[in-house]
Amino acid sequence: MNKVVIIGCGNVGMSYAYALVNQKCNVDELVLIDINKEKASGEADDLNHSIPYSLNNMTIKAGDYLDCKDASIVMIAAGANQNVGESRLDLIHKNTNIFKSIIDNVMASGFNNIFLIATNPVDAMSYITYKHSHLSASKIIGTGTSLDTARLRYLLSRKFEISPKNVHAYVLGEHGDSEFVAWSSAMIGSVKIDTMLNQKEKDAISEEVRNSAYEIIKKKGNTSYGIGMCLVRITNAILNDENAIITVSALDKDAYISSPCIINKQGIKRRLKIDLTEEEQELYDKSKDIIKNSLKR
Repeated sequence: MNKVVIIGCGNVGMSYAYALVNQKCNVDELVLIDINKEKASGEADDLNHSIPYSLNNMTIKAGDYLDCKDASIVMIAAGANQNVGESRLDLIHKNTNIFKSIIDNVMASGFNNIFLIATNPVDAMSYITYKHSHLSASKIIGTGTSLDTARLRYLLSRKFEISPKNVHAYVLGEHGDSEFVAWSSAMIGSVKIDTMLNQKEKDAISEEVRNSAYEIIKKKGNTSYGIGMCLVRITNAILNDENAIITVSALDKDAYISSPCIINKQGIKRRLKIDLTEEEQELYDKSKDIIKNSLKR
């Protein structure tokens, strides 16, 4: 039986829950945990009333940390929201103590499976989860640049009028201001995108991807639907043992940072080695240093 526990019933947590109900997925039980127990109960009731029209027949309930013991995945979306004008790294001080308390409670249940982290700054929070839980790094997955990569593929699919499923391009590095597009390996079918765009066009697309969250937060106060779908994609890769390649935040020696990883029922099977140009490697190293320095502070 596959059980998923969501900790944090805010915009991101509930977008993930609703997407799990709507998308075809191999989840038998969904448990909602929130500091506001009434909200978690109400959300569970509301989701249950959608099951008759759902592709799935899962059990949904509000629960507590004891429910984590036999969970296949514990997804954490709890923490302070990113406000207008804040960077994701600004949230690290707010969320560190919250996370340590959550992880202590989860681990006290006897949990020994996969943590899926969505709370920002996701690279730092994934690393904190890894260090504080003492689980194998393969079992700690941050959503990382999976959403940024989806944004990139969406924009490229619109520009070239082609299905986003045929766009093979990745955003690497921090899920934040130092992320970058690995243009040297970006492809549409078997054609290099590098040869189809000039530098000005590439810079404009990179900037739009990087600033997407700020623009959405300015307009509606939060981002939720895109990350909800990313979480479902990662969940399916785990529960269906897909060996799927997704850009997630994973341990690279001494920091969590995003690059394409193979994901299956064990979590992160391995990171893929991408041949980067000298300039792209410098951007990757710089991004990694920013993440590490944020943790030191």
